[in-house]
Amino acid sequence: MNKSRWLPLAVFAALAVLLAAGVWLSRNPDREKLPSPLIGKPAPAFSLPVLHEAGRLLTSQELRGAPYLLNVWGSWCPACRDEHPVLTRFAETKRLRVIGFNWKDEHADALRWLEQYGNPYVVVVADYDGKSAIDWGIYGAPETFLVDGRGIVRWKFVGPLTDKVITNELLPELSKIEKAR
Repeated sequence: MNKSRWLPLAVFAALAVLLAAGVWLSRNPDREKLPSPLIGKPAPAFSLPVLHEAGRLLTSQELRGAPYLLNVWGSWCPACRDEHPVLTRFAETKRLRVIGFNWKDEHADALRWLEQYGNPYVVVVADYDGKSAIDWGIYGAPETFLVDGRGIVRWKFVGPLTDKVITNELLPELSKIEKAR
């Protein structure tokens, strides 16, 4: 019996098994969700310029003491425009400080964008060259991080916040932080 005769059938069977495994694994609705290695760890240290105050730097150390939501955005980001009304409504509750992290943007463009759409942020830091974003593991905008008062990252969301995400994901995580205080 010639073994080389069965080789194509064996290759086909192996590919069919791989394809079936891929289809089976793709049933997970969170398959595109990338877990953040920062969850449960200290937020990356930073010292960044404040968008609205020339010459002032804000450090991550200054944000400690109370929880905050760090929202990554850019004037060039269409999804940030979609997210902005939702974020604004949440910020108006004043339940949590909302910090803007303007990423890889031109100073004038960022100011103009906030003037046009409104400024829900307590303060906005600017990461003009994107170096601090690397430490946070940011790879797109918008992204949002919940950091507790001790400076520990408790939650991360990639993509535009929606009312559903705030209600079903952010608020339960915030409640855990509040109960732990």
